[in-house]
Formats: sequence, structure tokens, C-alpha cells
Amino acid sequence: MTATYTFDVFASVDGYGSYRPPGDWGGYWGRQGPELLRRREELYASDVRMVLGATTFREFVEMLSDDRYPELDDTWVGRMRRMPTTVVSSTLDGDLDWPDVTVARGDAAEVVARLKEESDVPLRSHGSLGLNRDLMAAGLVDAVQLTVFPVLTGRTGERPVLADAEDFDLELLEHRVLDDRTVELTYRPSLRTWD
Repeated sequence: MTATYTFDVFASVDGYGSYRPPGDWGGYWGRQGPELLRRREELYASDVRMVLGATTFREFVEMLSDDRYPELDDTWVGRMRRMPTTVVSSTLDGDLDWPDVTVARGDAAEVVARLKEESDVPLRSHGSLGLNRDLMAAGLVDAVQLTVFPVLTGRTGERPVLADAEDFDLELLEHRVLDDRTVELTYRPSLRTWD
């Protein structure tokens, strides 16, 4: 049986995954609420294997040791950190300061295809934009779970979450509104080919 792979990503309404100064929106763009946090806990309550790219992994390790990010004390983040994690990287070495991490070297699509065949639990990736754009193009992403926060970051937005992605048709699998403002959309992507 093949494990499912979910690309879990946060974005502003205008499609940015993060922001730069002078914007200091805070975690979740300052829009966290009890329903959002309960939903995140629910998503990370069952066993999964995390799959991350090296850049996102480094950012997570750095943020988790920084007091400027109190949202990283949220229960779901702790659960995510304790889950078995595979980091696809050709550059990571040494002590990785993560409870259960494996570095997989080689082509990301080959690594994830192998994980999908071997894993007894679903695979999930939070962030890791470049990695997941490549995996979508390779047909390895079963679901894109996009959590859209009700902000526009036209001046301070940084890193559009799907910039440079291939063209995809998206089939809506599920949607929900959290705290009367944040929208979670889950899609099945299929590569759009132009003949």
C-alpha cells in the first residue's frame, strides 16, 4: 500500500508564505484563534512521518530556539517536532537538534517515492516550498492543504508559496472556516499539460 503525501502550507490571501520588515505580523499573521489551534492539534494528533527540505528544517531548528516565536510553543508544533522526520538534503551534517530525524540524500522525487512505498503511516510536509513544488510536478503530492489567513501582505509579503510551480488543476476535497476568518482548503492536484 502506498502512503499518502500531504503538502501543508500557510499563506496570506495574496499567496505569500512569510513577510519581511517593516512587517511584524507575528505568528499566524496575528490571526490565530482557538479553532485554528484545535484544528492544527487534530491534524498532528495521529502518527505521520514528516518530510522537510533542508532550508525549512534549518529554519524550524532556528525558530524553535528563539524566544521571539511564542507560537512555536503551540501543542501541534511540539507534536510535529517529535514525529519521525525525513529531511531531503545534500548539505546537512552533524548534530541536527531534532528528536527523530533522518537525512535522505539524493533526488527528492526518488526519496519520496521510496518513502511512499515503504511508510506504514501517511507522509506530511509543512512548508518546504521548493521541495513540494518539485514533488507536485513529479505527481507525488496527494493533497495540498492550504490554510489561508485573512491578510494582504502586498508590501511586506515574501516567498509566494506557489511561485514557479507548474500549472495544476485542483480538485477541492475539503474546506472549512476557522474562527470565522481563516480558511483551510484541501485539494487534490493534477498536473496540467498543454499540448
